[in-house]
Amino acid sequence: MSKPTVVLLHGVGLDHTMWEPTAALLTDRFTVITPDLPGHGSRPPVSDGVTLADLAEGVAGEIPAGSHVVGFSLGALVAQHLALHRPELVATLTSVSSVCKRTAEERSSVLARLRTAEADLTASAAASLKRWYDGTDVDADRVARTGATLLANDAGSFLGCYRVFATADAELGPDLGTIAVPALAVTGENDPGSTPEMSRRLAAALPDCRAVVVPEARHMLPVERPQALVGSLTTFLGECAHV
Repeated sequence: MSKPTVVLLHGVGLDHTMWEPTAALLTDRFTVITPDLPGHGSRPPVSDGVTLADLAEGVAGEIPAGSHVVGFSLGALVAQHLALHRPELVATLTSVSSVCKRTAEERSSVLARLRTAEADLTASAAASLKRWYDGTDVDADRVARTGATLLANDAGSFLGCYRVFATADAELGPDLGTIAVPALAVTGENDPGSTPEMSRRLAAALPDCRAVVVPEARHMLPVERPQALVGSLTTFLGECAHV
């Protein structure tokens, strides 16, 4: 019997390699697909004015119908867009470290980070590593690899995708209630940008969604706490999709 398919969508400025610790724990039970989003990794840079719809359409061709779609950060917004507009692809929706319906204060904070990136990409990358990894036990090599991935981005493409990350939750917010598939929202207790409150907000907005908060974890759950993430994901899939 063929294994169910799990599709893992990475965050802004990253690529499919961020999923390696998580994917390694899933491949015995699932067919795991880890595409690069448009403008990232092996993909060519995106055009000015890129939208969330562009990112979703640019990855949809790599997602088999009826997949369990898992998105991290920007990837979670892409996954939510796919659940809304390409529902045949999405059997279940898992949003990892996702933002949702940012408040004015939360929007101001992410736009300040965007302005930092526009002024100095190196400083932006350093700030991201600090925000994601400070106080964690992630090994230095993995942190360095994340930094190298961030710095390898085409500047214009990265800024366009970051702008999508900073704004597209407002676009998605009014339609979240029409996503009909079973859903999971999971984040770290100490994630300063994709907070536990945002995951609870997402769970409240979706018709069939549970929220999970991983204790003492920061933003990069798939790297920092892959066992906890996979445990939550497989419990969810086992209960709602019987896989």
